[in-house]
Amino acid sequence: MATDDDDRIGGVARTGELADDLDVDIGARGAIYALLARLFTEADEELYAALSDGTVTAEVAALLDRTALDVEPPDLTVEEDRADLSARYNDLFVVGYSEVVDKTDGTVYNEGPPVSLYESDYRPNVSWNDVNLDLARAYEYFGCRVDQEVRRNHDHLRLELEFMGYLCRREAAVDPVVTAARLEFHDRHLRVFAEGVVETLGSEPGTGLYGRLGDFLDRFTAADVDDLAADVDDLAADVGDREEGT
Repeated sequence: MATDDDDRIGGVARTGELADDLDVDIGARGAIYALLARLFTEADEELYAALSDGTVTAEVAALLDRTALDVEPPDLTVEEDRADLSARYNDLFVVGYSEVVDKTDGTVYNEGPPVSLYESDYRPNVSWNDVNLDLARAYEYFGCRVDQEVRRNHDHLRLELEFMGYLCRREAAVDPVVTAARLEFHDRHLRVFAEGVVETLGSEPGTGLYGRLGDFLDRFTAADVDDLAADVDDLAADVGDREEGT
């Protein structure tokens, strides 16, 4: 995903890279969302090294310390080798199941992977089209676009996490009114998505890193929502006081 000025949203901001003129709390939350987006991918050599030597665990803890959220840091350090970690990722998020149910006509039953990384799979009462159209409008409104070189629907978890990270960066730097937009995006998409992912991961055996990652995603987004709701209420109260004073 990229913004109109081609500011790509996939990188991980180190704690020392948060500019002095930013709202440090919101900027750190944005960095966590960007890191979560990276972690919900199959680990390449660079990511695996950061997971296995404890760098990721330390980085998340340091970023959380710069927020006002009361969230216990996760242990995201891995001991298994990269091949085993990749196999675990694919077993959970990539590999589906197929079975021939009628040999006479070749009818095949197909089922997706145990844990879907697409929001629409957790929204049985909302159509795929409605979910993705709503997301496309949100991305476009804030000047973001999906990278056409990577074939993902708008409701892929990585895209939603990258978008929330961008909203945090925008709020921290130039646009405090994004607070209400972030809360709405949680309510309409990301928070519902996180609850579905962690619930599904909880029903799978041997999730390892990804079970801990899902648990942190759930706890972090829940705390962010609670804090955002309080901020929005405070803003509404301030507006009401000013209107009464006029």
